[in-house]
Amino acid sequence: MARYIFITGGVVSSLGKGLTSAALGALLQARGYTVRLRKLDPYLNVDPGTMSPFEHGEVFVTDDGAETDLDLGHYERFTGVAARNTDSVSSGRIYTTVLEKERRGDYLGKTIQVIPHVTNEIKDFIEIGDDEVDFMLCEIGGTVGDIEALPFFEAIRQFSQERPRGQCIFMHLTLLPYLAASGELKTKPTQHSVKELRSIGIAPDVLVCRSEHPIPDKERAKIGLFCNVRQESVIPAYDLKSIYEAPMAYHNVGLDQAVLDAFQIAPAPKPDLSRWEDVEDRIHNAEGEVKIAVVGKYTQLEDAYKSIKEALVHGGMANRTKVNLQWVDAEPFDKEDPAPYLEGFHAILVPGGFGERGTEGKIKAAQFARERKIPYLGICLGMQMAVVEAARNVAGITDAGSEEFDHEAGETRFTPVVYHLKEWVQGNYKVKRKVGDDKGGTMRLGAYTAALTEGSKVADVYGSNTIEERHRHRYEVDTKYREQLEECGLVFSGMSPDGRLPEIVEWKDHPWFIGVQFHPELKSKPFDPAPLFADFVRAAKDIERLV
Repeated sequence: MARYIFITGGVVSSLGKGLTSAALGALLQARGYTVRLRKLDPYLNVDPGTMSPFEHGEVFVTDDGAETDLDLGHYERFTGVAARNTDSVSSGRIYTTVLEKERRGDYLGKTIQVIPHVTNEIKDFIEIGDDEVDFMLCEIGGTVGDIEALPFFEAIRQFSQERPRGQCIFMHLTLLPYLAASGELKTKPTQHSVKELRSIGIAPDVLVCRSEHPIPDKERAKIGLFCNVRQESVIPAYDLKSIYEAPMAYHNVGLDQAVLDAFQIAPAPKPDLSRWEDVEDRIHNAEGEVKIAVVGKYTQLEDAYKSIKEALVHGGMANRTKVNLQWVDAEPFDKEDPAPYLEGFHAILVPGGFGERGTEGKIKAAQFARERKIPYLGICLGMQMAVVEAARNVAGITDAGSEEFDHEAGETRFTPVVYHLKEWVQGNYKVKRKVGDDKGGTMRLGAYTAALTEGSKVADVYGSNTIEERHRHRYEVDTKYREQLEECGLVFSGMSPDGRLPEIVEWKDHPWFIGVQFHPELKSKPFDPAPLFADFVRAAKDIERLV
C-alpha cells in the first residue's frame, strides 16, 4: 500500500503547492521510490475544459483525454510520470458522481449528505491505484478556511484515521510576510493558518514557509514551537530564478529528509540527484541566446501558455541556449503591419486558442514568417491559421477561413479550409460529434498516433515515421484542399493512421516552418525535451548566428 502525503496551503493562494509537490515527487524518485501525484480542486466546474484561460490558465491534457489543472503539467515535467484521468478531480466531478448514483438508486433511499456520501466519494478517488506506487502525493487546491474546500479537508482527515498509523502525513504551505518598516519576518499568519487547519482535525507534520528573506533559526524554532512541528520540519522556501532549481533547493534545506523522518523511514536511501544537477548546469551555463515571439491572444496571463513557455525552456536546455521569450498580442496587428512587432525575433510561435478574436493577427504572423524565412511553429489554431494564410495568399482561395469563426458569428463568410470535426477513430471506436453538442469534454482529446511522411522535415526531427501526441481541438484542416495546397508547396507531412485527418503541415522551400494539430508542449520535460521544441530552438539559433 502507498504512503500518502497530503499537501495543503494557507494564508494566501498561489504559494506554489503544485511546484513544491512536483519537486518533492522528484526528490523521492531520486531516492529510488515510485510516486504518483494527484490534484483535488474545490471549484464546482466538472473540469477546467470550459473555463476561460483568463480564469484558470492552461488546461493540461493527459494521454487518456482528461482536461485537468495546469499543476498536473508540473507533476509530469518534474517526475516524468504520465498523468491520468484519475489524477485530477474537482468538487463538480465529485458531486456529479454522487448525484448520478442517487438518481440510479444506489444509496437505497438514504438522505444524501456531505458526510458520509461526498467525503466517501473523495476517499474512493484518493485511493485509486493505491497498490501501484510507494508514495501518493495529493495536493488540495485553494487555502485552508475556504468553504468549498471543507469536504476535501474532512475527507483527508477521515482517510488518515482509517489508514494504519504512520501511513499518512500532512504538509502545509504558508507565507511569512516581511514588514520593511520594522525589518521583521512575521510568523503570526502561519500560526493562524496552522490553528485553522488543526481546528478541522488536521495537524501538519511538515511546514513549508515561503519567504522573500532568509528565515533565521530562531524564527524556525518559534514556528515549530507554536505550530507543534519539529524545528527541522519547518522548511524555508525562497524565490528561485528557475522553477527547475526547486528539487535541489528543497533537498538542500531538508524537505525530502523531513518527509521521510515523518514516516519514520530510517535509514533513508541516498538520493541520486545527477539528473537535476545536469538540468541546473544547462540553465546556468547557456552558450547563447535566442529571441522567440509567442503570438497569442491570452498573453496578459502567462499561465494560459504555461506548457509552451516551459517547453521552450526545455528546448533551450537541449541546445544550451537561453530562450528570451516575449509575448506578442496578436490582436493589435489584426489590422496593422506585423513587421514592427515581429522584426528582430529569431523565431515565431503561434499557439492554440478558441474563437475569432486575434486570428487575423495570427494569419499575418504566419505570412511574415513564411515570407521572411523565419522559423515558425504553429500549434493547433497556429497550424490552422498557417493553412488559412497559405490558402489565401498562395493557393488563391482569397476568402479562406475556419468554420469555427462562421459558427461564432452565426453567418457564412469564409470558404472553410478548416471545418468542424464530426467523426474520428479513437482506438477501435468511431466517435461522432455535432456542432450543438455540450462544450465540456467533447473535443478530440488525448493521445493519438500520427503517420509521418518519409523524408519530411518533421520525420527527421522526430527520428521516426510514427509518433503519438496529445490533442485538444474540435476543428480540423479539410483534406479536400490538400492537393491544391501541396501544389503550392505546403506539404501535409503527417496524417492520422487512416489518412483522413491532417496532423502536420510544413513548407518544403522554407528552412523551418511546421504546423501541428496536436500539442507537443504537453509531453516536454527538462530532462527529455519535446523534439519539435528542441529543433525549433536549434533553428532559431541558426538564424541568430546569421544575424
